[in-house]
Amino acid sequence: MDKTGPQALAQQVMTNPKYKTIVNSLVVRLSHEAISIGLTGKAAVKYVRNKLHQVGGAYFKQTIDYAAEQSQLAQLPTDLHSDQVAAFCQKTMRSHASTAERLPILAEFFQTCLAPIAPVTSVLDLACGLNPLAIPWMPLSGSAQYFACDIYLDMLGLIESFFIHVNLDGKTSACDLVSAIPIQEVQVAFLLKSIPCLEQMDKRIGLRLLEGIQAQHILVSFPVHSLGGKNKGMQEFYGEHFTEMIKDKSWRVREFHFKTELAFLVSK
Repeated sequence: MDKTGPQALAQQVMTNPKYKTIVNSLVVRLSHEAISIGLTGKAAVKYVRNKLHQVGGAYFKQTIDYAAEQSQLAQLPTDLHSDQVAAFCQKTMRSHASTAERLPILAEFFQTCLAPIAPVTSVLDLACGLNPLAIPWMPLSGSAQYFACDIYLDMLGLIESFFIHVNLDGKTSACDLVSAIPIQEVQVAFLLKSIPCLEQMDKRIGLRLLEGIQAQHILVSFPVHSLGGKNKGMQEFYGEHFTEMIKDKSWRVREFHFKTELAFLVSK
């Protein structure tokens, strides 16, 4: 066995519990990148872990006990719109920074952004995090299909259990969006605050995703505050960044401003 190759480096990276449930292909790809720029040993491990922290790890407000979450879920009613299910979803979404900061605007966000295309019949939630737990607040049709993908396998396990528990037509899959774009054809795809994270690995990934996603509409959003809650001109920066990204496209774009998020509904 090659003790210096990408697979071996990936195994070292994943000895840290923070990274052991990340889809292996992503860790191997970043390991290959580290080796290709001449890094070895601890420096290579640090490089890969730093990248993984930037694209995902930094957003966990606390360690999530997925077994405990699934046990709690199993005790709840199966009605998607029950108060107990809503309380569970809100409590769990607080564990991840991206969904936690959306909670104060949750109903307003999805009802406003998706109103032009509601009721929504199919969703592809890319780099989903815990966002599928916001489904009770989305204007979905009764027979809607929901596809969710992310790099964290244990998180996807919880989302899959949620779909099954509330009898939703949903599927989960592991994905490294820089390497491959999912091929599902849907009414709307979500890219919620994920482009800045993905650009840590590939500066051109934003437009490539927007062009390659097989959706009639794409709901894209950006944070307006740092993870520490500071206003650093991020709304203006990301607004200009997105406008520049799609300047040569003839897509229809609707823009929405919220207290914690800047969103665009792109219609191809």
